[in-house]
Parts: sequence; C-alpha cells; structure tokens
Amino acid sequence: MSIIVQKYGGTSMANSECVKNVAEKVVNAKLRGHDVVVVVSAPAGFTDHLVSRAKEITDKPSGRELDMILATGEQISISLLAMAIKALGEDAISFTSAQVGIITDGNHNKAKIEAINTDKLLKALGEGKIVIIAGFQGVTKDLEITTLGRGGSDTSAVAIGVALDAAEVEIYTDVDGIYTADPRVVPNAHKMDYITFDEMLEMAGSGAKVLHLRSVELAAKNNMPIHLRSSFSDAIGTYVLDEEDKMEHVLVRGVAHTTNNAKITIANIDNTSKNIALIFKTISDANINVDVITQNYINIDRITISFTVAQEEYDRALELSKDLGRRLKADEVYGNEKVAKVCIIGVGMKSTSGVASRVFTCLADHNVAIDMVSTSDINITCVVNQDDYAKAVIAIHNEFEL
Repeated sequence: MSIIVQKYGGTSMANSECVKNVAEKVVNAKLRGHDVVVVVSAPAGFTDHLVSRAKEITDKPSGRELDMILATGEQISISLLAMAIKALGEDAISFTSAQVGIITDGNHNKAKIEAINTDKLLKALGEGKIVIIAGFQGVTKDLEITTLGRGGSDTSAVAIGVALDAAEVEIYTDVDGIYTADPRVVPNAHKMDYITFDEMLEMAGSGAKVLHLRSVELAAKNNMPIHLRSSFSDAIGTYVLDEEDKMEHVLVRGVAHTTNNAKITIANIDNTSKNIALIFKTISDANINVDVITQNYINIDRITISFTVAQEEYDRALELSKDLGRRLKADEVYGNEKVAKVCIIGVGMKSTSGVASRVFTCLADHNVAIDMVSTSDINITCVVNQDDYAKAVIAIHNEFEL
C-alpha cells in the first residue's frame, strides 16, 4: 500500500466538530487502501494564546522556555484526533515529535529538521494503525524541545513524507487551492489545477501565504508532490509538482503581491564595491532582511542605492541607513514607508520573449508608476505605490487572461 501524509492546520482542528470532520477524512483515506500518516497543528489561535501567556510573565521569554510551552498545543490536537478516529472504528496512535525522533538543530523558535527516525512510524503502520504526529516541533540530540517557526507544520509534513518515501503530501487548509491572484483583490481569479515547485516558491516568497516557504523548498529538493486542498470539501485542490513540458505553455501562472513593504534610498555615494558591501552588511548584521535592490548610476564614479524591507523593519533600517549616509557622504537618505510589490510569475517566461514589455506597457496604460524592478527567469517584480497595488494586480491579471 502507498503511504500518504496528510497535514491539517489550526482551523481544521479548531473545535470538536472540526476534529471529527478531520477524523472522517483520515478514515476515508485509510479505507481507500492507503497507509496514512497525519500531521496536525495546534487548534486555531492556541499558539497565539500561549505566546500571550508567556509575555504576561516577561516581555522577553527565553527561546528554550517558549518552545517548552508552544509545543503543548499540538499535543492537544494529536490526542483528540486519535480519540476521534478510534471512535469511528479505526486504530490510531499519536506521537509527539520527540517520541517519533524528529531531530532538529538547537535553534529555538526557528529550528531546522536534520533527521527523522522512521522505525516507530513504520512499525505502527505495519500494525495497521493510522499514525498522528505533532507538527511544528522537534527535539535536539540532547532531547531539548524545539519548534520550527510559524507555518512549521507544513515543513514537518513534507519532511515526514520524504523520510517515508510517501506517494504525496496532502496539505488541508481553509482554502481550496492556489489561485491565479488573491480573490479578495481579483474577483475573477481562479483556482489552478497545478503549479511547479519553482512557481510556488516565487508565489510563497511574494506574498501568497497558502504554503510555508520552507516546506516548498524541501518538497522541491526531494521532488515530493504536494496536494493543497480544502479541509471542508472533497474537491481536488492544486498540485505542486516538478516542472513538465506542458507547464511551459502557460506564459504567466499567477500574480502575487505584498503591501507591507518600505523603500529606503541612499543617494549619490562613491561607486565602490566596499561601500555597497558596507551598506548591506550593516543591514544584515541588524538581522533585517532586504528584498528588492536597485543601483542607479549618476555618473561613472557615483551611484544611488535603493532597497526594500518589511514595514516593521523600516524605522530601524532607516536609522541605520542615515548613519551610513553620513559615513559615506551621501547627498541624501530618505524612505517611503508605503510601497507594495506586485510579482508576475510563470515558468513559461523562460522560453518566451516580450513578457516584461507587456507588463510595463500594461501598467503604463493604467497609470501605475513603477518605482523599482527585480527579475528572475520566472518572476518580474514591480515595486509600486501602495495605493496602486490593487489596480496593478487586476490590470496584469486581465492582460495575461489568467
């Protein structure tokens, strides 16, 4: 029998009725002849509640102790789901990640999985049991409890699927698939039947929050198919797969966007690699992530550097940049706290010319000014004024008839 791994998020485990609904889905998969491993998250809102409890005690809880409390949320889910499955007449057993042997590094609150011991899992499956595992967590070689960071249950599920050589990983959520754009922005956006790993990586990194970025990276590295589908229906969702020739026939797969961006400009500094390195090392040392970067030449000797950061990092980044501006004798350092990213994504771009021209013409026709541009083989990212992002997304979605 083939092994499938199913992952259910917090909304799927929110209350007793939801848990019973999940149990029926799991049992149905078992009755179809599969060996089933289930990875679950804590009930919706429970992790936030635990973080709040910790911060009632101290503003800065230690990473180790925070992991100790955060790991309890999934234990509630696995136990309740095992009870619900047994109530339906199937045998089930729940395991914490420590019991299974999901080994991580020691980086508390954002640990990475290093190895998974499959012995206990395979033994339980061989006995005909449905296996339920706590997602989002692991344990170090020294038996220290760790958590994987927000969305880590997706990563847990994919890692377990890879370790067990599963046929696929089904990730159940409160949406029924991956859409060509955010339906809240583009009412005529439609669900895609499939998307490539590379496209999904670009979508996840560009604002589409349906799948955790690390889980897609892990799936792509190991060619593990992911099926994203709804917890509340039996409809086929969206498959995330390795690239196939037929996928290149679709020029643009989707349009993603983010609105929590800010832009900083350091104007007119000496054009040396040492200066550029100093700027981004200073920002990096402050643990601030830089996204889009542009370099504009004033003349052969002088340049202007612009880059984007998350809005929540803007004040710190601007303060550091102003200090850098003084050291580098910049003409001016300034920022814009309200910019948005609009990202056009599709593997078909690799073999087709003229996509950028169509994008820029489309935005010009709709009076959307482009502030910055970043490109890859399958992604064109335009930084625009925050007030224009919806107009830009709709215009591009219509231009490419998505």
